[in-house]
Amino acid sequence: MTENKRLVAITLDDASIGRGTPDQEHEREIAIYDLIEDNRFALPGHDGGPYTLFIALHDAKLALDVREETGASVVTHILSLTPFRKILKEYFMVCESYYAAIRTATPAQIEAIDMGRRGLHNEGAQLLAERLKGKVDCDNDTSRRLFTLVTALHWKG
Repeated sequence: MTENKRLVAITLDDASIGRGTPDQEHEREIAIYDLIEDNRFALPGHDGGPYTLFIALHDAKLALDVREETGASVVTHILSLTPFRKILKEYFMVCESYYAAIRTATPAQIEAIDMGRRGLHNEGAQLLAERLKGKVDCDNDTSRRLFTLVTALHWKG
């Protein structure tokens, strides 16, 4: 991948995302920071880049608006979130358990819950990569961080 095949800015739609808990907000900020610092993001058949990404929810669908760094529109991909419903529901349940556990549970209990949380996160990231296949080329770490941002869009309820 060349230096142009990457994301240089990410914006979440304020109308689609609500405020989460401090832990959730921190996770989202880290995901955006890490994503900008190290990612692989390319559009098959497009020689441009680097890209900016605007992520929003529209009618229960994920909208990924990809633009050139200059602001010129490249493409908007709309993905149904129906395939993500079960994973998101399970992920949020485990996250609630995890955030409660870090305040009161033993390190072994926290680690067990965190392993389940990471497993569901990996499953969601893999599903996202599959849904983007042929539309966006990205590596596993980029897909994981993008999935974190997808979860951020659902925190408002």
